[in-house]
Amino acid sequence: MCRVCYLEVDTSYGSYRCSTSDCNYIAHARCATDKAIWDGTIMLEGYDERSEVVVDEPWNLITDVVEQIRIGELMVASEIKHSHHDHNLRLTFSGKTKDDDSQCDGCTRPISTPFYSCEQCKFFLHKDCAELPKQTRDSFHKHLLTLSNSHDEYGYSWCNACNRQYQGFSYRCYEGYCYFEIDIQCMFLSDTLEHPSHEHSLFLLHNNKGMSCSACFKTLDSGDVAYRCMKRCDFILDVGCVTLPPTAWNKYDRHPLTLTYFDESDSSQLCCNLCEKEREPNRWFYYCADCDNSLHLNCAIGDLPYMKFGNKFKYYHHKDCAELELAPQIQHPFHPKHPLTLLPESPYFGVASWCNLCGKKVRGFVYNCYDCKFDLHINCALLQSSIAANFTSSLHPHPLFFIQNHNNEVDSDCSGCQKPISGPFYHCSDCTYHRVFNLHKECAELLLEINHPCDRKHPLTLLPQPPTHPQKCSCYLCRIQWKGFVYSCSLCNFDLSLDDFRFSPPTITVASHEHPWMLVSRKMWFVCDFCGTDGDHSPYHCDTCVLFVHKNCISLPHHIRITRHHHTISLWYSFQQNQIEDCMCQICYKEVDISYGHYRCPASRCRYIAHVRCATDKAIWDGRIMPKGYDERSGEVLDEPSNLITGIVEKIRIRDLVVASEIKHSYHDHNLRLTFSGKNKDDDSQCDGCTRPISTPFYGCEQCKFFLHKDCAELPKQMPHPFHKHLLTLSNRHNEDGYSRCSACDRWYQGFQYRCYKRDCRFEIDIQCMLLSNTLKHASHDEHSLFLDHNNQGTSCSACFRTLNLGDVAYRCMKRCDFSLDVGCAHYHSLLGTSMTGIFLL
Repeated sequence: MCRVCYLEVDTSYGSYRCSTSDCNYIAHARCATDKAIWDGTIMLEGYDERSEVVVDEPWNLITDVVEQIRIGELMVASEIKHSHHDHNLRLTFSGKTKDDDSQCDGCTRPISTPFYSCEQCKFFLHKDCAELPKQTRDSFHKHLLTLSNSHDEYGYSWCNACNRQYQGFSYRCYEGYCYFEIDIQCMFLSDTLEHPSHEHSLFLLHNNKGMSCSACFKTLDSGDVAYRCMKRCDFILDVGCVTLPPTAWNKYDRHPLTLTYFDESDSSQLCCNLCEKEREPNRWFYYCADCDNSLHLNCAIGDLPYMKFGNKFKYYHHKDCAELELAPQIQHPFHPKHPLTLLPESPYFGVASWCNLCGKKVRGFVYNCYDCKFDLHINCALLQSSIAANFTSSLHPHPLFFIQNHNNEVDSDCSGCQKPISGPFYHCSDCTYHRVFNLHKECAELLLEINHPCDRKHPLTLLPQPPTHPQKCSCYLCRIQWKGFVYSCSLCNFDLSLDDFRFSPPTITVASHEHPWMLVSRKMWFVCDFCGTDGDHSPYHCDTCVLFVHKNCISLPHHIRITRHHHTISLWYSFQQNQIEDCMCQICYKEVDISYGHYRCPASRCRYIAHVRCATDKAIWDGRIMPKGYDERSGEVLDEPSNLITGIVEKIRIRDLVVASEIKHSYHDHNLRLTFSGKNKDDDSQCDGCTRPISTPFYGCEQCKFFLHKDCAELPKQMPHPFHKHLLTLSNRHNEDGYSRCSACDRWYQGFQYRCYKRDCRFEIDIQCMLLSNTLKHASHDEHSLFLDHNNQGTSCSACFRTLNLGDVAYRCMKRCDFSLDVGCAHYHSLLGTSMTGIFLL
């Protein structure tokens, strides 16, 4: 019998079978090579399959043993450190937890012994879940899967096997553009299944398109796996129904509900006691015998059975939707052109969509206009709104809607004052995602003209954006890149941001300064003592210390981390005049006047220094503030074993140095051996990590043409880079054609890359660009060094003449040569002879 389709195999024809003497596995040739089953990898003749048995290898475990105990002849880990929790976990063999309803944080099932738990917080793991391997294979998917505990911004993920949302651990596929993920409960399922709803064994099959689940009647799509009876019973169960709990609880019934497979009652009387809609007799349901209550599957457990108790989610159960009586189509004032249709999920296959009101990603039910690509979350569609007929048209070209209460659905910034939306606000339905226009009620109802102490000669006029300034203007609004409303006087060339107008109290008191700050509400030129840049109006003044500062500089963070430097940098104030120390900012490479505030590295032997405005620039700093007393050694993870993507199989000693002579790399199926000298069989071989020609020392695969420079094989899993403000993660995923586009050089590439997985941040960089550092010596401009600069909008590359856009990084000469190179042009000479050690920061 074929172990893939479970039909008879005629061995007089070709077939695949296991060559191991005591194994009877056999499969049809077509079944074994089906695209849903086989990933296309061909094993070489003489391949030693023992190299693939990696589940019990130390490098494939995600748990470190802290303490062991002996039980008979067995050594058991009594205390462990798990990679997905901050504290150590202790083993419990018997007894209960303090809370009987505790759940495992791995599989989300009720906790049972033996389990590991944290003594400092409510974190539990079944012993089996704690010992899950880092990588494994599963019958549901053809690629190698990797253990993960990451979820979306809402705290959950979607299982591709049971099609339910879940929390806890999962296994994910990182092969190319394959986004398969499966929760732990589904991972526990095997190829064959004995289910109480059917008398015969059920077998896992991949080709089920057009068939219907015998439990919920859902029609299966291409790619849906299911369990089928091969005895001509025409019985099939999708994975969601296979994993239904036999007993469930619902807040509307005080007794446990039992999963029931058939109802022999009069079919004309069958209904769900919760939503009061009709039930079909041969469709599964949950039943309470004590109360004689019957509930649809989704009414009983919703779509969130694999969630931890006590967590809250912005998600709709079927019961909630039924109570709201959602119409299948609505005419909505936000989109008057066409009706919006209620859909169970976004209709754009493989493409993410965002709600046109709140700007958040669409998940689950959505009101959609497919022709206009217009989407609204259910909550957003139901917000009460009315047309704001008297809003002044000079501030915005489109009509606006007034929303009294948005139930915290909208978390975008106000287009007027640039602060987060809160309370009643106005919304423009014509300005969609990426250019959403929302206004606080107070900002929308501001006076169009005001008199202000900063300009006593003329009134100030409200404008929807600052007037056009010269390209390299150094005024305060240009330095902070203000995009919101301003009060402006064109005669005096004076602009007042809405932030300064609405949010400048007469007195500010902060813990970091012992005296109050008093507002000087007038037009006056001053140099801010905290950041060293000038201002032209409304400083805050400390009379005791004789200091003048910008309002925003009062609350400057004392300790921050940026990817341009590997230590925490701290804010320093030294208001002594005529200091002779000569310092250059390591971001803009201009002189730092240390008689004003600046950021510097507190490490004793480190002379890193930066202007306040440079260090806190949005392109440089991700906004995270380091707490007082932060131990920066906790952030040094580059050399930690948990941050390596390579497992050591064999070591050799060379004098006093121990070197890994054989390794197992996460991005290749076979072991790799080290070569110190000589050439490989093909002189034109390339490194599969950085795609440069291979050179010693390198690791090579003896079974296939796979090579990695030793430096590329030892790349850390996560690391910072000066090109981007967030921490980057090593990846080997590409699009369906096998390529990706580098955000630094704007070229297509293969091989390894580093990616940013922060929300809505799609930065990715190839390994060759990762070789570049903050400074560069280039043959085309050998008289001066070139320095990395993030603010290049409007400048042109001196090599290809391409005009740079906002966000493009480039290398510039700071000697008034007006010489710039974009990253693509900087590549050609700079990488010759460069090693991977060049990527580490100053």
